Amino acid sequence: MKEENTVDLTQPLSTGPSAFIPSEVILDEVPGHDVMKEPLLKVSHTDHVTMVMGLHPAYLHCFLHTQNALLQPDGPLPLSWRHYIIIMATARHQCSYLVQKHSSAFLSAGGDDHWLRGLHFASPKIQRLQTLNKLLAHRPWLISQEHIKELVCPGAEPCWSLAELIQAVVLLSHGHSLSSFVLGCGILPEPHSSAEQHSQPHSPVAHISQGPIPAHRARTHHRELTEAVNEVQLLMEKMMMVQQQEEEFTQEEMVTRFERERTESLLEPAEVVCSALPDSVSHFVQDPDFIYQDFCPRGEQSPPTLRAQDYSWEDHGFSLMNRLYAEMAQLLEEKFQVVCALTYHTMAMHTDVDTSTLRKALWNYIHCIYGIRYDDYDYGDVNQLLERSLKVYIKTVACHPEKTTFRMYSSFWRQFHHSEKVHVNLLLMEARLQAALLYVLRAITRYMT
Repeated sequence: MKEENTVDLTQPLSTGPSAFIPSEVILDEVPGHDVMKEPLLKVSHTDHVTMVMGLHPAYLHCFLHTQNALLQPDGPLPLSWRHYIIIMATARHQCSYLVQKHSSAFLSAGGDDHWLRGLHFASPKIQRLQTLNKLLAHRPWLISQEHIKELVCPGAEPCWSLAELIQAVVLLSHGHSLSSFVLGCGILPEPHSSAEQHSQPHSPVAHISQGPIPAHRARTHHRELTEAVNEVQLLMEKMMMVQQQEEEFTQEEMVTRFERERTESLLEPAEVVCSALPDSVSHFVQDPDFIYQDFCPRGEQSPPTLRAQDYSWEDHGFSLMNRLYAEMAQLLEEKFQVVCALTYHTMAMHTDVDTSTLRKALWNYIHCIYGIRYDDYDYGDVNQLLERSLKVYIKTVACHPEKTTFRMYSSFWRQFHHSEKVHVNLLLMEARLQAALLYVLRAITRYMT
């Protein structure tokens, strides 16, 4: 990957594909990529999501093929319905960018414009997805076989087939996780988007005054840069220690370390309060007060942890998806593998770096937030490798993406490249997607047995 400027801490951007990433960083990288020339992009303009993802062309290739398969004309659900389901999903996170994009696609696919007035104008069958939508978006661990039974049981009206439901589940989960990416990267509307979309604040950013930098500010900036360089060096040393660690822990100690990490995650970020939804999305949201709640609320009986050994994507989720939606199972599997293996062996100003432990810590921390535990993983590594500001950012983007701010984006990994922060968002998006799918596929498995 080309060298790029490190993150500018002074002010958010206001033009280009992203409010967080300078346009030149994206535009210098994207035009040369062969993936930008493939047929999937020739049918329409390259949108801002694609341009930002283009910083990682190997991943973008998988993403485009998966999204294209989800939205191809043939399939159990009408194409217009599929766009509407994504509208429902992205509205849960107030992602007006995706709501607007799929509203236009819904009409282009022959959808009834009355449906865009609100959920209660849509087909009753579509409306029956509302409970599953809010659970998948905010608390997927609560999904049970009863929720599946209510939708597909013979006699349920209007009834969903399993083939239809599995496609709807992937669409909903895709919409939720893509909203995290859009809001986490500060994606801005394309210039031709509607005036209403432009009027909606995409993501809260600080307005910082311009003018000469006072001497004390310059000294502060120099000190912050020095601290940031030292942070990178310290992280490198911690990664080396984790990789060389040979101590083995008992299963009880491993569980204790997981529970400690999960409990500490309750502190990140501060409590989020509900706020009024923007007009552009409010009519697509039922029960707006239902938002993410920590998997392990203090003082309450916690839901049982999902042990990956009991229900994992590799051993259980993939095989069920392969039975019900074979093409999508293969595409998702490829996308998960590519994002987990994605590396350029670089870290900030360093080269020839093995980043596998850091990538694994990011993925497992996100699954930890969603109540998923890997028995063979030492969650002490998460505390070693992920600084508090990064944890705050991860939890916000994964659980409350609409609350993401430029300050959160700029405060972690201060000396890293923007492409590395986008890499974090790709891992976050896919880990969140897989976590949601695991819970709903487990519920479908239980219903089928």
